[in-house]
Amino acid sequence: MSVDSHPSPTGEIVLSLRGISKNFGAVSALTDIDLDVHAGEVVALVGDNGAGKSTLVKILSGVHQASSGSITFQGKPVTLPDPKSALSLGIATVFQDLALCENLDVVANIFLGKELNPMRLDEVSMEVRAWTLLSELSARIPNVREAVASLSGGQRQTVAIARSLLLDPKLILLDEPTAALGVAQTAEVLDLIERVRDRGLGVVMISHNMEDVRAVADRIVVLRLGRNNGIFYPDASNAELVSAITGASNNSVSRRAGRRSTQSQAGTSL
Repeated sequence: MSVDSHPSPTGEIVLSLRGISKNFGAVSALTDIDLDVHAGEVVALVGDNGAGKSTLVKILSGVHQASSGSITFQGKPVTLPDPKSALSLGIATVFQDLALCENLDVVANIFLGKELNPMRLDEVSMEVRAWTLLSELSARIPNVREAVASLSGGQRQTVAIARSLLLDPKLILLDEPTAALGVAQTAEVLDLIERVRDRGLGVVMISHNMEDVRAVADRIVVLRLGRNNGIFYPDASNAELVSAITGASNNSVSRRAGRRSTQSQAGTSL
């Protein structure tokens, strides 16, 4: 479907990438990637394994440095030499493994490495701030003093996202936020992503689940073999998305869609 048939994002451009490439020796992981993310927008980054999604997120989080290209954040050219630089600019990342300490409680995990008065912990202020963050996200966590080990997958994802909001970022990167979650927990996390967007943040979400992508994404950016391969919207068909992701227009999804279309037309003509 053409871009003109969809409304343009109204928020300011938080992140703009132009010509981002990344080489690992002779291997080209990314080539001339362009990407814009607006405030109050969820951009889903999709593609097959090896498409370059995780490499791009690691560049944005300061883990890797781009071989070439430019990054503009909130209208200013920036460099991201390390994760600390990305965080200080306002780019927070929630990786797939969440990096939570299971033996610590929710408060300790949210403030991990950012404790208030480290020499003499201000436990009361930390607990109040943790409750405030979780309340703003309408999180279903009954007790912030509960060990993370006892939480469900969806609740752990909530804690990780709450921790990423602690420094008031402008952009959040989510790497497979619904992976290995059940139906109810997935719905909880998708609601959480919508609430983060409603706070006016830009969100980049990596996912392999097209239904999850359609549920929350405003735009869907496809990467294939390290290159841009199209921008789609939630009303795009599975056949269109699979074709862009795999580069094959003749596949089981497109054939199934064709059969359904034929059957529907046949039924209408009766």
